[in-house]
Amino acid sequence: MPSDEDIALSEKRMYGDRREETRAYVAGRMGVTYVAVSDDQIGRFGLEEQCTARDVAGADGRLVVATDEDILVGGEEGLEPTGFGPAVAVGADPLLAADEDGRVARSTDGEWETAGTVDEVRSIDGGLVAAADGVYRVDPDGLTPLGRRDARDVAAEGPFAATGAGLFRGTEDGWDLEEGGDATVVAAETGGGRAHAVVGGDLLERPDGGERSDGSRSSSEQRSDGGEWWLADAPREGVVDVAYDEATFAVTGDGAVLVDPVTAKDGEPEWRTRSLGLTDVVGIAVP
Repeated sequence: MPSDEDIALSEKRMYGDRREETRAYVAGRMGVTYVAVSDDQIGRFGLEEQCTARDVAGADGRLVVATDEDILVGGEEGLEPTGFGPAVAVGADPLLAADEDGRVARSTDGEWETAGTVDEVRSIDGGLVAAADGVYRVDPDGLTPLGRRDARDVAAEGPFAATGAGLFRGTEDGWDLEEGGDATVVAAETGGGRAHAVVGGDLLERPDGGERSDGSRSSSEQRSDGGEWWLADAPREGVVDVAYDEATFAVTGDGAVLVDPVTAKDGEPEWRTRSLGLTDVVGIAVP
């Protein structure tokens, strides 16, 4: 039987003529696990940090992890504590965090400064916070309420909010309903490209420009009002988070990583999957 080292060398040779390897990080009750991905191949994976991770975010090469003890910040060289204390949600750009009591803070020159307090923070993205009592924007002088109660997740690009009443998009006049139903996840690529959401348990996608590459609509047209969201045809249910690099990454609560690559062996983009054997997964990030 080949050793782990032999397998790793084989993977490197296989990846040699393909795109550069990308590392995605999966967070959950067992800690932070890295997953090596190249093109349409999901390769080796291993434990990066043993902890109880509650949230994860990444941007510009920086990985940020919320744990039951502290906020960890770093990259491939390791993660270091920041002195914030136990946290439930983090954002990487800008560096924001929230604790169990709803305190939202920003990191400035290595020091945590409280921006305000809300009711039960669920998610942070960009300068937006999703909480039980609504969506908030983190401004220099504090938190600005933007409405929409029972926000489960938020994406700064759009902006989008996943709530118990559906998936909403922010406008100058408030929030417009895009997909009705129980929305639990939303993510959007910086720059206004791809976006994904989980509504009623289904993974939906909003490709670049709101159109699928083949110009056709999928069966999601039957469950929406002719909007710009389609079923993503994901091979697994239970997606809890989505992240972006060249490829699209998703993860399920039971530890299956899904990758929609830029290219595939047969020339047609389609999801690739690999189970990591993890439990109680909460998120995925690509720094």
